[in-house]
Amino acid sequence: MIADVLAETGERMDRAVEAAKEDFSTVRTGRANPQLFQKLMVDYYGSPTPLAQLASLNTPEARTIVVTPYDKSALKAIEQAIRDAPNLGANPGNDGNIIRVTMPELTQERRKEYVKLVRTKGEDAKVHVRGIRRKAKDDLDALKSEVGEDELVRAEKELDALTRAHVDAIDEALKRKEAELLEV
Repeated sequence: MIADVLAETGERMDRAVEAAKEDFSTVRTGRANPQLFQKLMVDYYGSPTPLAQLASLNTPEARTIVVTPYDKSALKAIEQAIRDAPNLGANPGNDGNIIRVTMPELTQERRKEYVKLVRTKGEDAKVHVRGIRRKAKDDLDALKSEVGEDELVRAEKELDALTRAHVDAIDEALKRKEAELLEV
């Protein structure tokens, strides 16, 4: 029973760390990255659709992304969604077949804003991991009548180690993203 609680908690924390890393990848750095557009929603015939389902994304140069729509009629909608996207600052241009998005150079001030944004996302992810820990602790406390006190103390120590490892993983991903952002 204790092992089941710890295993489920570990899986949930792993998913939280992966979600945090995915969230970090949506913050732009000095170079073009197709992941910036993964969560971008396009109004396609009245329904919000992820850009990845409407077009292929390529990076021919360090600061340029080429968006090739599968349906040419969606060209204007995709261009508008890219232009309206917050935190991109990109100005797309289309030639009737593809959309070229040149990412502007980041200023030092803008880089610091992005570092703050990433730190906030990292803190949110850590809070989520701690919430998972709290739920697991409650589940373990519910087992108090079925297992011994020593087993419960050992399980709580394992839970704390698991939480610490996942928080450290988030911190490590955060450090890598900050270094990437501040790199000129």
